[in-house]
Parts: sequence; C-alpha cells; structure tokens
Amino acid sequence: MSDNLIIVDENAGVVRLTISRPKALNALNSAVFTELASVLTDLETHHDLRAVLITGAGEKAFVAGADIAEMRDMTPEQARAFAGQALQTLKRLEALPVPVVALVNGFCLGGGCEIALACDWAVASDNAMFGQPEVGLGIIPGFGATQRLPRRVGPAMALDLATTGRKIDATEALRIGLVNRVMPRDALDAYTEELTTQLSGNGPVAVRSAKQAVHDGLDQDLDSALALETSLFALCFAGEEPREGMGAFIEKRKPSF
Repeated sequence: MSDNLIIVDENAGVVRLTISRPKALNALNSAVFTELASVLTDLETHHDLRAVLITGAGEKAFVAGADIAEMRDMTPEQARAFAGQALQTLKRLEALPVPVVALVNGFCLGGGCEIALACDWAVASDNAMFGQPEVGLGIIPGFGATQRLPRRVGPAMALDLATTGRKIDATEALRIGLVNRVMPRDALDAYTEELTTQLSGNGPVAVRSAKQAVHDGLDQDLDSALALETSLFALCFAGEEPREGMGAFIEKRKPSF
C-alpha cells in the first residue's frame, strides 16, 4: 500500500482516497492521474458507495500543484494531452453519483485547488493555503480552474486569483465560498469520522438524488430544474427508504438504510 500513489480506505461505504507523494508535496503527474482513473473505474461500479473523501498524505500539503519537473519541457501537444488526461479524470470524479468531499490540509495550489473544485465541497484545516499561481510560471490553469472557480466564487474573485496568482489562507477561502468549513488540523480526522457517520446514516438513494438534482438543475432554467426536482422527489417513494426513514422518525429511533 505504501507504494500506491492513491491509497484507498473504506468505512461503511464511505471511501477515502489519499494522494500519496508526500516527498513531492503530493504533486500531480501523469502517473497520479492514471492511478486515480483506475480507482474511479472501481468506484463507478461500487453499488454500495455512500460518499468519497479525498485528501493528501503528510502534514504539509493536500496537493501543492502539478509536477513542474514533468511539465517544464512539454511541447504544446504534450501539454494538451496532459491537460486532457487531468480534465477527463476530474470530470469522472465530479460525476460520481455520491457526495465527493475534499479534506484540505496544508498547500492546495494549482492542480490541488482544481481537484478541490471538482469535489462537491471542501473542508479545510486552519493551516490550508489556496491559490492558482500558474501565471507566475508563464501558463494558466489547465485542469478546470478557469471554469469551475468562477462557478464556485464568482468571476471577479476567480479572475483576481487566476491573474495575480496570489495565495489565500483558509479564512479567506471560507469567506469567498471556496470551502465550506475551517477547523484545526488535529480536528480534521475527527470531522472525517463525523462526516462518515452522517453520510452513511442517510438514505443512499435520497443522497444520490439530491446530488443529481443540484448538479443537473444548474444547467437548466428554473422551471425545468424544479420539474426535475419533483420527478426525483417522486421517485424516492418508489423504494423502501421513505417508509424506513419516516417510520423511524415516528417511532423515535434511528433509521436503518
């Protein structure tokens, strides 16, 4: 397991993925994306999957960026292929039908921030540092930040970060909506357990339907999106989850999904 670039752990249907290149601050290279794609192939057919949590190995970084040593001498064609590999992999991560949550510790820069943006939401330790510093290297973000970042924090703030290359701390990331919560580093593991309990304790069909309604509805006009919500709401009643959930509520017990 120590040789794996992506370490996979599972608890109650919640899978934790750890990007593991700690000596390189978990920098992203082609091998990381190849291994992540292989893991995603397994997750896409995991019928009991409840959620995916993604983090970085070590105390210093979630992901400090793409591997500059690998990128430095790329031709335009090689750069296009590398970006294409990354984009396709992150689109698959984003498209998983269950909640995908980034647990950010330390540096979350460049490609690391782009991984967090491909997740449904992010939780940060108070030592986290975010940024899209690519312009300082003479390039722009290539793994989706120019499109996902403005959708997360608004176009003006996205342009601020992408054109200045400045780094922001966890407090500012929370203020602009880049992350949902900030907590002490030593509380992040406890939060992981709490989140696992929360997500595994809810109706799995309901959770998947909620994600589908939000993601698919964003690309539709309001009336169409509301019709989608109504359809998914109704479909929930085709299974046993509502009976168990509402029955447990009435009987004052925890539901068993």
